[in-house]
Amino acid sequence: MSYYKLIAENRQAFFDYHILETYQAGLELLGSEVKSLRLGRVNLKDSFARVEKGQIFLYNMHISPYEKTRPGLNPLRIRKLLLNSGELRKLYGRVSEKGLTLIPLKLYFKGDWAKIDLAVGKAKKKFEKRAKLRKEAVEKEVEKEFKEKLLK
Repeated sequence: MSYYKLIAENRQAFFDYHILETYQAGLELLGSEVKSLRLGRVNLKDSFARVEKGQIFLYNMHISPYEKTRPGLNPLRIRKLLLNSGELRKLYGRVSEKGLTLIPLKLYFKGDWAKIDLAVGKAKKKFEKRAKLRKEAVEKEVEKEFKEKLLK
C-alpha cells in the first residue's frame, strides 16, 4: 500500500504557465536532504528542470541544510531526476519544441521514496495573467453579491 505525503507545492507555476503534461520522477538526494524534506524545509519557487546529456536535472530547488549534518552542503545544488528511458526521450522531444519548459509542481513522499511531479509547460503572456486576475476578481464579486442576496 502506498500513500502520499505532500511536502511542497509550486502554486505559482499554475499562474505563470499553461500546464500541458505531467510526469512523476524520483529524486537523487543525500541522506541529510531526505531528513530536511521530512521536516518540510524545501522551497520549489523559481525552480526548473533541464535536459542535459540525456538526463534531467533540477535547478534552484532550495532544501535547507539539516541542522545535525556537516556544514558546507549547498542548499541549491543541482539534483538529478530519475525517469525511465522512454519518459526521458519523450520529455526531450517535448522540451526541444520552442517555448516549452519543465517546471516542478509538487514534491511528496510516495511510500518511503521522494517523488516530484514535473510538468511540461508553456509560459503565459503578461496580458493572459492580467485577464485571469480580472476574471477571478469579477467571479469573486459576483459570488459576494449572490451571498449578500441570499442573506437578505
